[in-house]
Amino acid sequence: MRITNTHDTHQHDCLFEQLTIGRMALKNRLVVAPMTRVSATDDDCATERMARYYSAFAEGGFALIITEGIYTDKAYSQGYRNQPGLSDDIQRDAWAAVTDRVHQGGARIVAQLMHAGALSQGNVYRDDTVGPSAIRPKGQQMEFYRGKGDYPIPRTMTHDEIAEVICGFADAAARAKHAGFDGVEIHGANGYLLDQFLTEGTNLRNDRYGGDIERRLRLIIEVAQAIRTAVGPEFTVSLRISQGKVNDFTHKWRNAEDDAARIFGTLAKLPIDYIHTTEFEAWQSAFETGPSLAALARQHAGILVIANGSLHDPMRAADLIASGQADAISLGRGALTHADWPARVLHGAALDEFDREILFPIADLANEDKYLQRIESLSKKSLKELK
Repeated sequence: MRITNTHDTHQHDCLFEQLTIGRMALKNRLVVAPMTRVSATDDDCATERMARYYSAFAEGGFALIITEGIYTDKAYSQGYRNQPGLSDDIQRDAWAAVTDRVHQGGARIVAQLMHAGALSQGNVYRDDTVGPSAIRPKGQQMEFYRGKGDYPIPRTMTHDEIAEVICGFADAAARAKHAGFDGVEIHGANGYLLDQFLTEGTNLRNDRYGGDIERRLRLIIEVAQAIRTAVGPEFTVSLRISQGKVNDFTHKWRNAEDDAARIFGTLAKLPIDYIHTTEFEAWQSAFETGPSLAALARQHAGILVIANGSLHDPMRAADLIASGQADAISLGRGALTHADWPARVLHGAALDEFDREILFPIADLANEDKYLQRIESLSKKSLKELK
């Protein structure tokens, strides 16, 4: 495993500047990205192991932690077996131990609310799936999240079912607030239900939820509005958005920057506090040329932006903030490799390369424990060499 070293920590000063997002005062601009870990109980409740997992990021210096996608209702929202939920009060109360531990570690925590829609591959409440239109999703189910084979063809959602989705998001947000979360992030990215409504190839509807880009954004708009009504003005509400999907990695918006301007211009009118963009490499042009997706969000939405995408190199992360493309950055692979990534960068310690073995055979926390045992000896060795 290749070891890299950070030398001049002053080059990364902007990562450690304070920031206020919504009503959250953050000690730095380093965020843990949402990462599915399929480690909840069979009743989809958060566990003590999950509390330790999330609190380790807080203790390691991250200012904000965004949870894995949490399903919102007992109908069609669940995407994976052992995915945690916020669909009832029992699940809500289980999260309280997680939020308490993170707060004790000195960080804030936001619940990412997710409806899998047509990409569901493990729902304990339903055997079938739903989506905006009866279109089989591209690609294959993800085996490291206990899926296998083609995605099934979803059933086209009725207006009543869409209303239930909106209500599910709002109710889950209210439960998140009760459980001690500092905010919620609406998962509108990566090919899940809200993104399915936004995407032309998966939304063939000709009603108020389909057609031009404004109508395809309507579900996101109504979800955001319903959540804000449910949680009140003092609770942080946000949205994650992307072009690529977990099942269609290279997808791009058809009309490139014109679509970006319309999408982010519409999102600017919503009662949200930040937009969280995610691309494979956050600093690259969103299209063939031109600004990054994060920069386009900053330009057209005019609200705070968190950027995600291969930013585990501290210099790349710092440059994205220093260049004004983003206000904060979120880490996935970097955080999985080092829960104390901020502390290491701040003190010039070594950083290990991400080992994809953590995702196989199942990308759960039991597998992570084995990975951490292997990497701990390497990390201790590299720290000793640094000294």
